Amino acid sequence: MKLLFYVSKSYSYSIIHPLIKYLKKKPEHTVAFYLFHWTVNDFPDEWLNYKIFELPEQAIEFNPDFVITPGNFVDYRIPGMKVQLFHGLGIEKPSHFKIRPHFDIYLTSGPYVTQRYKRIQRINKTFLVQETGWPKVDYILSYPTDDLKKKFNIPQNKKIILYAPTFSPKMQSANDLLPIIPDIARKNEFWFIKFHELMEKRTIRIFKNYITKNCLIINRSDITPYFHMADVLISDTSSVIYEFMTLDKPIITFKTISRFDKGINLQNPSDLRESIDRCLKNPKEHQHNRTIHLNAVHPYKDGKTSERIISNLEEIFVRKLKPTRKRHLNFIRRLKIIKKTRV
Repeated sequence: MKLLFYVSKSYSYSIIHPLIKYLKKKPEHTVAFYLFHWTVNDFPDEWLNYKIFELPEQAIEFNPDFVITPGNFVDYRIPGMKVQLFHGLGIEKPSHFKIRPHFDIYLTSGPYVTQRYKRIQRINKTFLVQETGWPKVDYILSYPTDDLKKKFNIPQNKKIILYAPTFSPKMQSANDLLPIIPDIARKNEFWFIKFHELMEKRTIRIFKNYITKNCLIINRSDITPYFHMADVLISDTSSVIYEFMTLDKPIITFKTISRFDKGINLQNPSDLRESIDRCLKNPKEHQHNRTIHLNAVHPYKDGKTSERIISNLEEIFVRKLKPTRKRHLNFIRRLKIIKKTRV
């Protein structure tokens, strides 16, 4: 099989990392990458021996069997079956279940997502659905954690608080929580702030004026090492919540829109400090609820998600499986994809 990884965001590298690692054991498959220019600088050095394309014409000439995409769109001109890998576990957001006419295969993370896509598939019939798990979870669970605090120059005795809000105007918590962080952060704590890359720049600029010496804004695209260092995650309705939950640590959400009991869900910013203390004192308080919700969203913690993904694609390839109906892209959608490719 010829596999093309279609990378439009730098954070996609941590998602596909376990797949590339597994494919090194499968030399019978040919791997290549199609990169948008803003992702090139973050491309891992260890992958430089693979074919790298930056022009659609190069990807078309490669003629892949599958185009694997941890994003919401893919260039329709590239041959091969288009595989939606998903860029996160944001199952609360309606956009997670939006059927875009780019994809032939949806690889789902767990039963809750699979059931919803299967219901749509029975009506739509333009795509296949396979439940495999999400590969970034393999990456999170296998991430090397030795001396992480030392590597990031964080004192060993500090409690680590990670705040990772979403950017969506209707779901974001930054406007409510960022102003109070300098006042509630304690000397025995270190705070990491990870903004979504689409977060409003004005919000970030304002917060920088109030930042303290025990607080650091994360500029790296990969949040994984900060998951492992953190004792508590604060968020809202961001998909990072479920990523963090795979490590079985406490979370605090602010006005989340569903699964309210997966952690402490706040309605008032003034309750944040008390909630942090509560999590640090009893990190197992919501452990049972976390397990229930994670089993619905992503039950796989066996480190074999990448193996399941490639096995499913191999079966589809060998059996020549196809959706029962063809996808149709109208003229406007085609123009939009071409415009994105030229950016």
